[in-house]
Amino acid sequence: MIEVENLSKVFVDTPVVDDVTFFVPEGQVLGFLGPNGAGKTTAMRMITTFLRPTAGTITVAGVNADDDPVGLRRNIGYLPENVPLYPEMRVDEYLRFRADIEEVPHRHQSARVDDVVDRCLLSDVNRQVIGTLSKGFRQRVGLAGALIHQPGVLILDEPTVGLDPNQIIRIRELLIELGRDHTVLLSTHILPEVETVCDRVLIINRGQIVADGTPDGLRSRMAGRPTLEVVFKDAPEDQVLGAFESLTGLLGVECLDEGRFRLECDAAADVRESTFRLAVDRGWTLLEMSPGKASLEDVFVRLTTDEQADPAEEV
Repeated sequence: MIEVENLSKVFVDTPVVDDVTFFVPEGQVLGFLGPNGAGKTTAMRMITTFLRPTAGTITVAGVNADDDPVGLRRNIGYLPENVPLYPEMRVDEYLRFRADIEEVPHRHQSARVDDVVDRCLLSDVNRQVIGTLSKGFRQRVGLAGALIHQPGVLILDEPTVGLDPNQIIRIRELLIELGRDHTVLLSTHILPEVETVCDRVLIINRGQIVADGTPDGLRSRMAGRPTLEVVFKDAPEDQVLGAFESLTGLLGVECLDEGRFRLECDAAADVRESTFRLAVDRGWTLLEMSPGKASLEDVFVRLTTDEQADPAEEV
């Protein structure tokens, strides 16, 4: 549905996007991640034809950006981070205006406006002047405008910025729902949002792709040595650290907070049973024992702060 090949953009001899290639199939929600200045927004602007690439090709729903940029835009609903709205218009007036410029047939416009107003939680402000709305409401008006013509592809840059926690939950639910009928390219700095919404994650750093895979796949790949987190009741820290020193298959112990410890284990060893027996022998109450798991945040930080990060293989 979205095919990007060898995409590059150079500004005054500085490569901002550097030979990026990826494919997003129909019906997939792709989380497009990277630190500030990594090239995400520039890449998204090129995909939507707002910027012309220095090199490379872009195809959306079978339409090549060089051959038919207007036709390509018809297949895309785009929500930039800073939503361009007309502050003097009322919400419903703006959405009808968007429906007109997106060539939604007049006989369908009322139904389309009603649908996006409901889906984007705008019923209470439908007749309000946009300039009087909060940032969160303006963000939702922009999302409604991106949906008005029922595009096959949605490109969303920070769609939940400025929303309160309840609104974020509802918009995340909407994004999951949209992923059933649309191909979605989602850029966000809220990593739990990516884990909740996205089927796949692509991480870009310094203009190049450094990771591409499912959230679970990336976590597994970056996990390193297996770890085990244990929680004891009324177990003195110094006694726990000393007792674990002699445990076979254990490479290290770290106290995370009072009563909670992380055990770094040999990949070939299973220390759960010996940990349980050690607790029984010492008279400690074992409240919790669970395998450690790298978070998507751990993966992101490692890949975007390591100057020697290698381009990723598909996971």
